[in-house]
Amino acid sequence: MTVLSSMRPAFYEHYLQSAIAGYAEDNVTSGRWPREGALERSRLDFERSLPQGLATPDNHLFEIKTDVNGPTIGVIWFAVQEKHGSRSAFVYDVEIQPEWRRQGHAMRAFEALEPLVRALGLASIGLHVFGHNPGAQAMYAKLGYRVTGVNMAKSLGEEGA
Repeated sequence: MTVLSSMRPAFYEHYLQSAIAGYAEDNVTSGRWPREGALERSRLDFERSLPQGLATPDNHLFEIKTDVNGPTIGVIWFAVQEKHGSRSAFVYDVEIQPEWRRQGHAMRAFEALEPLVRALGLASIGLHVFGHNPGAQAMYAKLGYRVTGVNMAKSLGEEGA
């Protein structure tokens, strides 16, 4: 069983530090960002995306738990977006702690997310997945997500990074 529980303020501070570091590393690994300044760049992205923390309007952050009273084993965060007259959810982050991975928790978390998104009257769920994460890509495809575009980049060395 996997359940979503609204993120607790005390947990949010722990999540934020971990997420900032993880997002910086993913961007460096993908080749999108140079290592130098990546942590600060990531911190600024989070400050822009969640200026009021858990109280930021139209943002929903959840702890993923093994059951209602179980331990927190991960997080999922989505924001409500409106584009071209259509409202949808965009998943900004999902993370399962390493010792809980490959047990179906992420898949069940996304399945638990769907009724919450529907209850908000949203038309769809979108997300970004890094190219260096084929496991996540396969999971999303299994859940019915389809590729809507592919970003590509060519590094021109340090000067073009």
